[in-house]
Amino acid sequence: MSEKTMEKAAQADATVSDKAAEAEDKAAARQASLLRDGWMDLRKRPMFLISGFVIVILLALAIAPGLFTSRSPFSDGFCQLQNSMEPPSSGHLFGYDLQGCDIYTRTVFGTRNSIIVGVATTLMTTFFGALLGMVAGLRGGWIDAILSRVTEVFFALPLIVGALLIMSIIGGGDPWSVSFILAVLGWPQVYRIMRGEVIANKYNDYVMAAKALGADTKRIAFRHILPNTLAPVIVVTTMNLGVYISAESALSYLGIGIQHPNISWGLMISDVQDRFLTSPHALLFPAAVLSITVLAFIMLGDVVRDAFDPKMR
Repeated sequence: MSEKTMEKAAQADATVSDKAAEAEDKAAARQASLLRDGWMDLRKRPMFLISGFVIVILLALAIAPGLFTSRSPFSDGFCQLQNSMEPPSSGHLFGYDLQGCDIYTRTVFGTRNSIIVGVATTLMTTFFGALLGMVAGLRGGWIDAILSRVTEVFFALPLIVGALLIMSIIGGGDPWSVSFILAVLGWPQVYRIMRGEVIANKYNDYVMAAKALGADTKRIAFRHILPNTLAPVIVVTTMNLGVYISAESALSYLGIGIQHPNISWGLMISDVQDRFLTSPHALLFPAAVLSITVLAFIMLGDVVRDAFDPKMR
């Protein structure tokens, strides 16, 4: 090979490298700009501040319930039958339930299980759904076809109905088993979003340039594609937090989710549903806290969607 030919080949390689670097820089700048603009937009939204404040309080209740009450629902003598269904008073803000247990204390301690289910289920569905969606979107072919058919099977089962069916067979009773079952049924939503985003991004210039430079699939997936597909996944997972918390309460209310001696807002509502007309406080207080919690996470998901989804900007 002549010196002139080698020089031209070197120049061509340098040109490809420069174009690849330029494409990578543009993609990184676009993603950084989207995240920065989204964060700046979030800080200006009252709904973000309100929902964020409520969620911080809920996290504090879940992590350190002792900061909000000096009593423990698991201590001896906590429930006294002579106090059954007593109304709220100065020393007992929410009154007593059917077993003579202080509703305020049980509501505070019930926050932990609800937050555990919401966070654990969201993390599991996000990890497995995003991972499988990326594999299907990048590989395509028979892998994509099989995974897509599997997700269609799961989509045919409504979340609550599917969880009722599975838990009636294998049982439940604690927040971790409820989280696992909800995650088994919930990952296809994240899978579909990630798969669509990967397919939309894998033919972009910066990805093709990285392939031309010999980047392996792992580097392309995690260095180039993943950062540009996270925004819609973050949006849907934020909104799903409230959905999974309400699903756990619904399952506990139906008697197949979290069971005694664990504490759940849904279980508290189920225990006193027949006494609503005579002692409404026993149902209204845990139901109100549950509603506020779900609303806070859904509000957060709405404002995150408006801030980070380019189609909404």
